[in-house]
Amino acid sequence: MSTVITGIGELLTNAGRQGEPEILTDAAVVIDGGRIAWVGDARRAPDADERFDAGGRAALPGFVDSHAHLVFAGERGAEFAARMAGTSYGAGGIRTTVEATREAEDDVLRANVARLVAEMARQGTTTVECKSGYGLTVRDEVRSLRIAGEMADEVTFLGAHVVPEGMDTDSYVSLVCGEMLEACAPYADWIDVFCERGAFDGDQTREILRAGVAAGLQPRLHAGQLGPGPGVQIAVEFDAGSADHCTFLTPGDVDALAASRTVATLLPAVEFSTRQPYPDARGLLDAGVAIALATDCNPGSCYSSSMPFCVALAVREMGLTPLEAVQAATLGGARALRRDDIGRLVPGARADLQILDAPSHLHLAYRPGVPLTVAVWSAGLRMR
Repeated sequence: MSTVITGIGELLTNAGRQGEPEILTDAAVVIDGGRIAWVGDARRAPDADERFDAGGRAALPGFVDSHAHLVFAGERGAEFAARMAGTSYGAGGIRTTVEATREAEDDVLRANVARLVAEMARQGTTTVECKSGYGLTVRDEVRSLRIAGEMADEVTFLGAHVVPEGMDTDSYVSLVCGEMLEACAPYADWIDVFCERGAFDGDQTREILRAGVAAGLQPRLHAGQLGPGPGVQIAVEFDAGSADHCTFLTPGDVDALAASRTVATLLPAVEFSTRQPYPDARGLLDAGVAIALATDCNPGSCYSSSMPFCVALAVREMGLTPLEAVQAATLGGARALRRDDIGRLVPGARADLQILDAPSHLHLAYRPGVPLTVAVWSAGLRMR
């Protein structure tokens, strides 16, 4: 079944060889077999089995949310209220969610992931990366990954989120690198470590990443969220897909990222929710660093699934233009996942796109908080 989407007032394709933006007007897109089959002038669009008239609205790739923690139970609204009253954010609250997640039945966790993935899709997200990390036992990390894999496009083993209650750090690192990794690797694509004070130091991070790579997993890393540390340098050392957060960076970190293919994934809704400083996205781009935007949807530091909100924050608080922010939320996320079939609308790419109830992508930042996505296709299937 083929579909032609015609009457597109503005079409952002991200079609340049190096990801340069390409914006077409009065455009059309043909979907066939779950892939983009044709892009161009609406007047020259080939016939298809079905037709959708965008009515002069804007179209762009589906958002690629390359950092999310969706397998959890419970909520931490009281913790958020405390932060708004002046309590600083730390990693300790993760253990509250770990307790609730361990006690939850599989169907409860599965329903929560399905709810959040559907919530993301309604806002234009067509690719989701999902981490484990709220189980922290062999059994609970395996089931978290298994449930994540039922609904997420990319799955990340984050057994090294924090050290659980009742274990010392060395013993837990040995468990993560041994029995837990062996059980979890078949269900994951990536391995991640929370390299941060209160979690895992540089040596422990290297040990865990080495074990994950040896097990066939690709590395990515939480780095520089709570303060400067070794995380970014380690991410570059391991050719990680991304270094995520990058709130606190040294000049050496920026230079290392610029000279690598590791993407700096920025999570501005976290800074909104924790009242920390925003990353210097403008400085990173100007230094030649590849960046992505993602939600970090989780019950503690950022309970938001909204990529449009992240785009608006990146424009308002981080110095990006609306076009740069949208690219970071689409093509940037694809690069962070080492994918070339998503994040752009070119023949052969996966047919992931959205229609906005607006004439331009500019409205994602211009009209923050307004639900603008009116139609979504994921792998060629109309989702809404």
